[in-house]
Amino acid sequence: MSQEFQSERDIEKEFEQIFENEEAHYLIAQRAHEYAKLMAYYRCAIMEVETKFKVLNEEFSLRFDRNPIENVKSRLKRPISIRNKLKKYGYPLSINNIEEKLHDVAGIRVICSFPSDVYTIADAFLSQDDVTLIRMKDYIKKPKPSGYRSLHLIVEIPIFLAKEKRMMKVEIQLRTIAMDCWASLEHQIHYKKDFRFTEEMAAELSQCADISADLDERMEALRKIVRKNPEKRDTIQII
Repeated sequence: MSQEFQSERDIEKEFEQIFENEEAHYLIAQRAHEYAKLMAYYRCAIMEVETKFKVLNEEFSLRFDRNPIENVKSRLKRPISIRNKLKKYGYPLSINNIEEKLHDVAGIRVICSFPSDVYTIADAFLSQDDVTLIRMKDYIKKPKPSGYRSLHLIVEIPIFLAKEKRMMKVEIQLRTIAMDCWASLEHQIHYKKDFRFTEEMAAELSQCADISADLDERMEALRKIVRKNPEKRDTIQII
């Protein structure tokens, strides 16, 4: 989920490919400029959200002598992905539709150590008075049929510019290291679009997800033992 920064000329080239001969060049350039400005706002929103999670991680480190967040990744959707998603839902490509109809243009992925950390961090983040929750989907408690697990949040946060405040939407995915490992490998396996994915392969992937979830549960159980017996952490034997 690496964040990609594009120059305005790069964006203009992509818009030329998207619009082809439908628009005059000057209009394409105008739209590219408006798009670049909107993407700058989304990057500001990403920075705001990233900072909030870094602050939470630092606070938990001071309070509990451990960091519940292992990593934070971010990304912006590329123009072609935005166009395709708007087309999928029947909306024409426009700056207004990008901002109003799509909630995942700006994306943050928060990788936590344990399942309980996912909910602890999510609760702490959502309790902040400048964060508005729009939608939550819990694919940890109710995994997708594929086995995918993650906690998805769509939030709206303010960004403060020189002369205005804008409310921007950001999609946040919170998951454990094990969940992220499975999702990353599953994505690579599905990457070859021309390959026909069989039911047997899908079942195998789902079983791998179950194994990953079992790993999370067992590691969480070990952590609870250590937390309850800090003075005996060097002598505990697990049978």
